[in-house]
Amino acid sequence: MTLLLSLAVLALLDSTSIGTLFVPVLLLLRPGRLSAAPLVGYLATIAVFYLALGAGPLLEGVASSLGETGYWLELAAGVLLFGLSFRLDPKRRPDDSQQQGRKWTERVHKAASSPRSLVVLALTAGLLEAATMFPYLGAIALLAGTGYSLATTAAVLAGYCLVMVLPALALLVLRRTLSDRVTPLLTRVNGWFAKHAVGATGWILGIVGFFLAADAVTQLGLLNFD
Repeated sequence: MTLLLSLAVLALLDSTSIGTLFVPVLLLLRPGRLSAAPLVGYLATIAVFYLALGAGPLLEGVASSLGETGYWLELAAGVLLFGLSFRLDPKRRPDDSQQQGRKWTERVHKAASSPRSLVVLALTAGLLEAATMFPYLGAIALLAGTGYSLATTAAVLAGYCLVMVLPALALLVLRRTLSDRVTPLLTRVNGWFAKHAVGATGWILGIVGFFLAADAVTQLGLLNFD
């Protein structure tokens, strides 16, 4: 249960990335009649992309095969990420965030009219964010130490990806049912991303680092004084 709760928290963190929330919000803010199919197709593509990245032999007992060494490496990675989070102050990089927000807005506007372009946009978002998928990488590290079979790991990751896109799907449902009444909310979310897209990486690093370090400490029994 603790593992599933940790994975759920990491998935919700992943749901706040540019690819999983900012781009969907931009699509929802487009004027005119809203069609659900393009956004659902976009979210399905990015979820499958995440799942494909996490699949494979790497997930099958990596930490278990390394034994205690694997958990010490996990602990070191967690402490490192947590430490780095304090060096990424969101207030230090407002210009970078705004520039990145403008670039993504332009990409979305160009791709919005074509389902194929939206698929390409989803893959582009996944590729550009691959190096900073800290919550997902943290989830993979946690799963690697469980000794689950590849089939079980894939099923858990599929659930992770579903939770990851749920907030965007929820906004889609609200937009469909409440129409323009939900526009102020979407506008606020869009404005937040435009200002904090880069700086938010800091607190994400801190949370992921905490989960990795806490799991390693538990597995190593460092707090077991019996």
